[in-house]
Amino acid sequence: MIIHTKPNASTTDVNRLAKATKSILFHNGEHNVLVTPSKMQSPPDGFSEIIDQAWPMTSDLQLGSKSYKDQTREIKLGDISIGGNTKNTIVIAGPCSVESESQIRESAVFMQKMGITALRGGCYKPRTSPYSFQGMGLDGLKLLSKMREEFGFTIVSEVRDATHVHHVIEHADVIQVGAKSMYDHGILRACAKTQKPVLIKRGFGTTLQEFAQAAEFVLSGGNPNVMLCERGIRTFETKTRFTLDLCGVAWLKENTNLPIILDPSHALGYRYGISDLSKACVAMGIDGLLVEVHPNPAEAKSDAAQQLYHEQFSKLLNDIRPVADAVCRKIV
Repeated sequence: MIIHTKPNASTTDVNRLAKATKSILFHNGEHNVLVTPSKMQSPPDGFSEIIDQAWPMTSDLQLGSKSYKDQTREIKLGDISIGGNTKNTIVIAGPCSVESESQIRESAVFMQKMGITALRGGCYKPRTSPYSFQGMGLDGLKLLSKMREEFGFTIVSEVRDATHVHHVIEHADVIQVGAKSMYDHGILRACAKTQKPVLIKRGFGTTLQEFAQAAEFVLSGGNPNVMLCERGIRTFETKTRFTLDLCGVAWLKENTNLPIILDPSHALGYRYGISDLSKACVAMGIDGLLVEVHPNPAEAKSDAAQQLYHEQFSKLLNDIRPVADAVCRKIV
């Protein structure tokens, strides 16, 4: 259950209510917000005078639930807003990994030419093999910061584990929590202490309920700026890397109030079908699209097979715009 207390409620009374309900307590700028375990369906006796409104919940998907806020949250990514009433679909693009200054600069020049405002690049790579390229780390983040200063991009970069989460929070404008890290409470709680947007990717073996509840760790810490990213789940199929769960996206749109981003690059794992998948994603009226693009994918140090060449990405942008128009969305 979620409880809003009245503005004139004393701190003592609010704390007593929080203790009585075993609540997480934070202030959202207008109200004290208490989030109880979902099994509690009504406030305890004796507190009615300080309670403004209460929402019983059927599960621990609470702050991110449409039952609490029926409109998608509006989140600012630099000068662009998504969610709310905006009808914007932002395209976030760039290489899987920051590999060198020349590589990320070439990417930045091209993305600016394409009208892209959000540049992605991984610096701490959660690779399956310890022998694969692990990313440039802090040096890579500094290069991304340099690209922001020179080109004005909103920078999106991934946290691999809690040891460097504060470096990513410092240098990135959007903190991406990867599929292999979405259960890391150290990362989630650190993201809850900032107001920067947080992009949580669905784990490839994660249920929709678990995915949505990961966002609750950030929301309940006082950061309302959370987005969910579907990037494919592991199924019996072996011909593609993962299976992009568009049914799951429909469920998330129906049941959560969080902006939805889709990542077709990681789902398919091969560049040949990324444009077609992107059209399907945009047709669902999503809030953002995450696409991996590299100046020369054949030489990429990570995920080479799924990264688009520049000319392929240019074509993708042309392909998705009429689809966005058809569903009354705007590609930004």
